[in-house]
Amino acid sequence: MKLIKTLLFSIFISTAMLSCSKTTTTTDVTGNWIRKSDFDGVVRSEAVSFVINDKAYIATGYDGTSRLNDLWQYDAANNFWVQKADFPGTARNSAIAFTAAGKGYVGTGYDGVNKLKDFWQYNPTTNSWLRKNDFGGTARYDAVAFSILDAGYVATGFDGNYLKDFWQYNPTSDTWTQQVGFGGSKRMAAVAFTFNNKGYICTGTNNGSPVNDFWEYDPLTSAWTEKRKISNVSDDTYDDAYTIVRSNAVAFIIDNKAYVTTGENGSLLNTTWEYDFASDVWTNKTIFQGSVRTGAVAFGLTTGGYVTTGRSSTLNFDDLRQFLPTQAENDNDD
Repeated sequence: MKLIKTLLFSIFISTAMLSCSKTTTTTDVTGNWIRKSDFDGVVRSEAVSFVINDKAYIATGYDGTSRLNDLWQYDAANNFWVQKADFPGTARNSAIAFTAAGKGYVGTGYDGVNKLKDFWQYNPTTNSWLRKNDFGGTARYDAVAFSILDAGYVATGFDGNYLKDFWQYNPTSDTWTQQVGFGGSKRMAAVAFTFNNKGYICTGTNNGSPVNDFWEYDPLTSAWTEKRKISNVSDDTYDDAYTIVRSNAVAFIIDNKAYVTTGENGSLLNTTWEYDFASDVWTNKTIFQGSVRTGAVAFGLTTGGYVTTGRSSTLNFDDLRQFLPTQAENDNDD
């Protein structure tokens, strides 16, 4: 599993004839990015992140020369990083990670030659790793993962073909079970997030083309429901300014909203979008105020959302930025 300085812009909704039902509205863009303590590990892209007990962990990745296997913990309350026990599997990038039952899990990915399917558990209490049963699907990279009710889920990715299969992991029995695949497009380099015990997948590319479908998974019914598209495809005004489609983006949850930022779609992107679960509508927020990038990682903590690492052309990054969605933009705290 599988996830970006400042431009002046506003959302324009054009005035059209009554038959097109378009009216002109203006939306103020809000949200503030604050620079925090730089990531203490080497610069990298295509790492993974997971959260346990309101502390974030970052592992693996690619620094432009070598694949990596180090693990770092971020303490937001004290704004510092601590190195933890190295990931014992093959160094890799483009893996997946999730948290279930108080432990972190990392698997799949790419070691520069091979696509991978090994799967590992991290115990924060003992600061140790344990190999678990291999991922149940094919070896792959650029998949996505999330967890709901102490079960882990892995979907999509690339194994030589673009994928849309969907697997559940039971930490108690250490077993994988294939679930009903979602009805959307095959894809790699998508984003996934969870809210109110439901999982969501959007963005990514299918055979090199960006996809615009957006799906919700309910584990109680094992059913997928398609949400509104993430591009301007309707006759209504809500999606007129949508530029959400992208790949290699990141996503995180703050309170009851989801956020997608960074990534690429022909060029690198720094636009930030907020998703309202109740209305199924996305709103433009303040652009990511670091260098534009792709292949970053993100995580949500009680203190806000965070984005770090990633790459731009041949440059890799280690800056860490916190997003506060209700604050006004302030360039003086960057």
